[in-house]
Amino acid sequence: MGSDAPGHDRPDDAALAAIRSTVDRLRAAVEGVIVGKRAVIDRLLVAMLAEGHVLIEDVPGIGKTKLARALSRALGGTFQRIQFTPDLLPSDVSGSLVFDQRSAAFTFHPGPVFANVVLADEVNRTGPRTQAALLEAMEERQVTVERQTYPLPRPFLVVATQNPVELEGTFPLPEAQLDRFFLSTAVGYPAREDERDMLRRFRVGDPLAEVPAVTTPEELAAMIGTVRRVYVGAAVEDYVLDLVGRTRAHEEIELGASPRAALALVRAGQAAAAMAGRGFVIPDDVRALALPVLAHRIIPAARVELQGRSKEAILRDLIAQVPVPVEEGVEA
Repeated sequence: MGSDAPGHDRPDDAALAAIRSTVDRLRAAVEGVIVGKRAVIDRLLVAMLAEGHVLIEDVPGIGKTKLARALSRALGGTFQRIQFTPDLLPSDVSGSLVFDQRSAAFTFHPGPVFANVVLADEVNRTGPRTQAALLEAMEERQVTVERQTYPLPRPFLVVATQNPVELEGTFPLPEAQLDRFFLSTAVGYPAREDERDMLRRFRVGDPLAEVPAVTTPEELAAMIGTVRRVYVGAAVEDYVLDLVGRTRAHEEIELGASPRAALALVRAGQAAAAMAGRGFVIPDDVRALALPVLAHRIIPAARVELQGRSKEAILRDLIAQVPVPVEEGVEA
């Protein structure tokens, strides 16, 4: 038997076909700017449809800003970039009250976090208070200033970046804050021919300026509602619990994945299924996204780090060892 809640309303074929068609157009629009990085683009689309946020840990100059800008243009939404520095204040992120002399009253001036897509560049270069202001907005999807609450726009996606090489003068995100990111990924250097293609595209113009808006924030909000109704069967739930539970008992892992990670895996599976035009999650949806969803949430044992074994390598082995269930009757 599956795990439908009472009154569970699965999405119809027309809604799923619309999501698949829109995702195809979004992917094509972003690929007009970002060459040869379909897996990375799909991870951002999964996060968007699951209402999660993305952490990109990679070196400068590989297209993180262009990726976020291209996605926001394709979504037809607003985009803001925040360059995090040691002197950045929480109000520089969330906004502040400003005295209006004409009305003799304070009015709220929204900060750059009020956008559909927010690029938080080098988020580990600012202090804990400012990091907390961003992470509160990510979690609560609202900003509170002087006891007044202001909702953030929907959809709302934060793409935060960290430079894994240059660590001087940084403030590493605590594990509890890392756990608030839906998934982590890297862009990576392009293949030689992809880089040649990129050189030719940007030599004669700016492909970013030509990215079309293929949907609207309102349409995307409706798609997010559809994704939440994608069916998750008991076998998929068991597989998620097996993966997460194995991280907590693994000899090479000091701190395993949280219950929030289990929920993120389920929602990632729902988004992946909807992107494929399916109204139900299969174990392979979860397996394909387990690494980016779990990697930033675990802490390897100290002896393992000293041996130079990465948490990604540990997780790859762990995922390979957990049996993938065969679920029958998922469409029933």
